[in-house]
Amino acid sequence: MTILPDPAASQALLIGVHDYESMPALPAVERNLAGLTRAFTDPELWGLPPAHCVALSQPPSAQDVLDTLSRVALRATDTLVVYYAGHGLIDPYSDELYLALPGSDQERLYSALPFEWVRRAVLDPRIGARHKVVILDCCYSGRALVGGMSGTTQVADHALIDGTSLMAASAPTRKALSPPGEEFTAFSGELITALTEGIADGPPLLDMQTLYRHLYAALAARARPLPQQRNRNTGGLIALARNRAHADHVARRPQPPVEPSSPQAEPSPSPSPSPSPPAEPSPSPGEPSRSDDRPHPHPHPHPHPQTPTPRQPPTPNAARTADGQAARSPGSSASVRTRTVAVVSAALLVAGISTTLALLNGARGESDDDKSKDGVTKATYNAAVGHILKPGGGKGGTLKFVGSIDADSWDPQRSYYGFVANFARYYTRQLVTYDPKPKGTVLTPDLATSKATITNHGRTYTYTLRKGVTWEDGSPVTSEDIKYGIERLWATDVITGGPSYLREALDPEETYRGPYKDTSAKGLTAIETPGPGTIVFKLPRPNGDFEQMLAMIAASPVKKSQDTKAKYGLRPFSSGPYKFRSYQPGTSLELVRNPHWQPRSDPIRNALPEAIRVRITGDQNSVDSSLTSGDGDLALGTAGLGPATRARVLSDRDLNKNLDTPRSGLVRYAAFPQTVQPMGNVHCRKAVAYAADRRSLQTALGGTAAGGDLAPSLLPPGIKGADPTFDPYGVLKNRGEPDLTKARDELKKCGKPDGFPTTIAVRNDRPSENDAAEALTSALARIGIKAEVERFDGARTPTLAGAPNEVRKRGYGLVLASWGADFPTGQAFWRPLVDSRMRLPIGNFNQSEVDSPTLDKLLDKAVAEADPNTAGETYEEINHKVSGEAYYLPFVYGKYVSWRSPRLTDVHVADVYGGYDYARLGVRGA
Repeated sequence: MTILPDPAASQALLIGVHDYESMPALPAVERNLAGLTRAFTDPELWGLPPAHCVALSQPPSAQDVLDTLSRVALRATDTLVVYYAGHGLIDPYSDELYLALPGSDQERLYSALPFEWVRRAVLDPRIGARHKVVILDCCYSGRALVGGMSGTTQVADHALIDGTSLMAASAPTRKALSPPGEEFTAFSGELITALTEGIADGPPLLDMQTLYRHLYAALAARARPLPQQRNRNTGGLIALARNRAHADHVARRPQPPVEPSSPQAEPSPSPSPSPSPPAEPSPSPGEPSRSDDRPHPHPHPHPHPQTPTPRQPPTPNAARTADGQAARSPGSSASVRTRTVAVVSAALLVAGISTTLALLNGARGESDDDKSKDGVTKATYNAAVGHILKPGGGKGGTLKFVGSIDADSWDPQRSYYGFVANFARYYTRQLVTYDPKPKGTVLTPDLATSKATITNHGRTYTYTLRKGVTWEDGSPVTSEDIKYGIERLWATDVITGGPSYLREALDPEETYRGPYKDTSAKGLTAIETPGPGTIVFKLPRPNGDFEQMLAMIAASPVKKSQDTKAKYGLRPFSSGPYKFRSYQPGTSLELVRNPHWQPRSDPIRNALPEAIRVRITGDQNSVDSSLTSGDGDLALGTAGLGPATRARVLSDRDLNKNLDTPRSGLVRYAAFPQTVQPMGNVHCRKAVAYAADRRSLQTALGGTAAGGDLAPSLLPPGIKGADPTFDPYGVLKNRGEPDLTKARDELKKCGKPDGFPTTIAVRNDRPSENDAAEALTSALARIGIKAEVERFDGARTPTLAGAPNEVRKRGYGLVLASWGADFPTGQAFWRPLVDSRMRLPIGNFNQSEVDSPTLDKLLDKAVAEADPNTAGETYEEINHKVSGEAYYLPFVYGKYVSWRSPRLTDVHVADVYGGYDYARLGVRGA
């Protein structure tokens, strides 16, 4: 959301050099400073107090600039603006950008100010400003974004705070202009005009993205050098003024995406058409990651919402360079120019800014005419979230998946990847599964004729199998096949990697040795097969989630004669509508129809495609390219689009209709290890919880579309017991802003009124988590908590952050992590995080080291409860107690941006899989 920074908490430093000893003078620069000062201090625009807008003209030395910058920056707690106008110089050896001072020249670069020094001063960790804006009006200013200062030295890449924006007047190889006879330099003149006169058809507040697009259009219309911009997190939403041309000053309301055929998307004919501004440069692609450090059902990356590298438009004719060289002006009349810029700017706002902001806020752009009684017939943004898109597709065609990584195993008893659990339903079946409806987390029969008959006080589960269920060779699937498949889970020396829930529920004493070692006729005595169509499970003690465990692919049947043990994942034997035709590990997989599958025996799977193909690329960029070019229909998995592609398609009204933003099922948070002082004190933990800037954390993790929704408590939506209105720390009430008053009160209660030092541990292979750690550091500094970030090898998480002794030794006061339930109940979510009996010396997920007899008893009560609603009440009570003790600091409920091909039919997001329901998909057309 765009808001105007608090002028009382903001500062601006305007640096200008207009007169030089050995270079051409730039008299317009002096007027630039005066014009910007008037704009920033105008009460009707921004209203900075005059003392908060410092104009530094003709600074004699680099030290003078940096000393002033440091002094001004340390006074800012909301927004810091740093502006420079003058000559720009380039180091011929390093291509580094230098800002010229009065005594500078190209032969004595040491007499100029390296922009790198300004960058470091702006990023000084002592600076408490939540937003930072750097504006450069000098020749070659685009080198602040690329060239010698790219990669690890860009302002926008290193300002790991709520929002940062860097705007440059020209490309890396272009000179800026100071046209003769004009009051201001070319770039600053347009900026000052936009701030003081407003932008026709613009939003109520002039944010950096709006200004950039307007300046681009205005300068292009006059054939002048085009500006460059890079925004970090919500940097594009930092406003610098109210829009004087707007009818009123109400809060900006983003409009829904505009379809290409919509008349309002077509700009009026212009006498001087301008090219659309390019998107911003993109950082490196998002990291492949998992939700945590085991092969979890919901592996997702959480990259930053950035935009692609701009295309350099044709070089316009110059007017006069900043070095005083003469050039030609287009000479169009002021009235024509005004109409041209207004039309182009309005079109850009409709096509770009409004669309992007609407998307990030979940706008659908769907009308009632687009819906049928069964779902949605027209593809729009988020059309498959909560609805079935294009229901009723026909049979035929080839469904094409593309993925960056292969399965951990296609063996249903060995896999723990979420996308495998979804995909494996093409060739495996379970006694029960999830109702194939949007947002369905309700269990329904699959191989069984009904859900279980539960007797013996919740310890005995009896199922009757459907008739007509067959293997790919035509033989019937029997109760013995189901029992044998489950028994394979005990062969942990051969069948490694899968979940352990069924082992723990059926054989908690671990007496069974698995089917390869125990060759007796009885096998696992907890499972009985009185006949080929009946199977009975006998639990040592009640577990209300036992059917949830049977719905996992780990409970799939395996035909004993076809079991190839450790090699079974190379060619599983099918009980579903498709069978393996070919598989090249790490490269490709193809499924074709199982001719013996009988549709009447399967109420779950549509089996619409004729064939299903998977291509493994090993690279997220190639996955994105395949999807957007039409070579693939959807991604294998729930990684979501990489940052560059995501930004491009979000802002393209022809492409964003192919996007959805599903919930991943994850919650992203920080754990407080209580054995690391002072985190053993609940009030110290609460101080951190109140001081944390959740908005900043949200944007660091990817924003609302690619990061997730603000999390007021740890328990995510979709699990019984979750209450979206429960907001113990005012996260929703304050819209993610910290409550520093309460934070300081808690510091006093914990005996640390001046704060304390601590260490934030974060995996080094998770860029978004690293960004969040830095954002958290900045927020905590405001109440005196001095947090240092320690990055550790992500591959060593189980033996570092997952090892309590190592955590104590290293002094990790906060550990950043994420978690998602393996099945949608409180047991799967809470037990690893708060059950004291599940704390492990290595691979520990109870990283807060919760040791609460009360919580343990509540967990036992909920697990034994057969009624899910009653169990949900207990899980809600657990959520309240965990929040009250501040064991964890929740950030967001995870989301990601997903692409679906226009060819797909019967598309809907299944919450239980954190993505599309693969088993229902069809394809139509080429």
